Amino acid sequence: MPDPRFFEDLGPVTLFDLAGLTGAVLTDPSQGVRQVQAVSVMAGAGPDSVTFVSGRKFVAQARETKAAACFITPDSVDALPQGCAAVVMASPQVGYALAAGRLHRPRMATGGKGVHPGAVLEPNVQLGPGVVIGAGAQIGRGTRIGANTVIGPGVAIGRDCEISANVTVGFALIGDRVRVLAGAVIGEPGFGAAVGPTGLIDIPQLGRVILQDGVGIGANSTVDRGAFEDTVIGENTKIDNMVQIAHNVRIGRNCVMAAHTGISGSVTIGDGAQFGGRAGVADHLTIGSGARIGAAAGVLRDVPAGETWGGFPARPVRQWMRETAWITRQVSRKEGDS
Repeated sequence: MPDPRFFEDLGPVTLFDLAGLTGAVLTDPSQGVRQVQAVSVMAGAGPDSVTFVSGRKFVAQARETKAAACFITPDSVDALPQGCAAVVMASPQVGYALAAGRLHRPRMATGGKGVHPGAVLEPNVQLGPGVVIGAGAQIGRGTRIGANTVIGPGVAIGRDCEISANVTVGFALIGDRVRVLAGAVIGEPGFGAAVGPTGLIDIPQLGRVILQDGVGIGANSTVDRGAFEDTVIGENTKIDNMVQIAHNVRIGRNCVMAAHTGISGSVTIGDGAQFGGRAGVADHLTIGSGARIGAAAGVLRDVPAGETWGGFPARPVRQWMRETAWITRQVSRKEGDS
């Protein structure tokens, strides 16, 4: 279930209603009166939720699901266990997206300017002019918030933090001694879309952002909230200006990222990893603890712990340097022969 501090619960809804909304077909119409309360990814699905199977690699996981219902393609229906209703359609992810929008709604700031009466501020919190703090937000002792910053409903910020001017924070839990510089955006939706019959459909992003103690976020950087699970940045990790952290990314402790680094969705980064400026990492990869990624490198596969990689596509740095030197020699020879 999405965190109720950040998302309104709009359920329950019957499977008949979901089938009508999504254009799906129930293989067993007698299940249509059954109600679901929430959407869930497969791993967290329970008896009051609807999930989806998208791709053959998840079929084996579907055999063990506890979900009440599952959006699934016609050729995979037999994988579902008894008791899980099959909601059949060509694009299960589209069904999930539409169901998520029907069952959950992000809480938005209401109540006008200033501090909402439902917010809780500990002593010695300093607010700049034009700050907006939403209902249910909590701000710890000694934290300073700069001018025109917006703290969304339900956000929790720890003690002795520095949140600079023109920052937007939503759907986030922030530890102590965190520093977020001007213009940063924390907790906006991650980038997710599915191809529906009439075009692209946004996939609701139902997760959170968690910034642990001592994290630093540079000016104009963005940290997207998770699609369902959380985006997490570990203790004392320092992120430079204009860095993009996508949804579901998990970053360890004491990592550093120079400006213009881009981390794609669902990447896992171990403790102490280092990224040079303009490095990029493709989605669903693992960067091992203590790994070093050179400036402007483009990482397209997992990087083992402790290794240094560079180039595009990124590879071990000595290999990259040898290959670059060889190419340079070949070009020089051809130019000399001409």
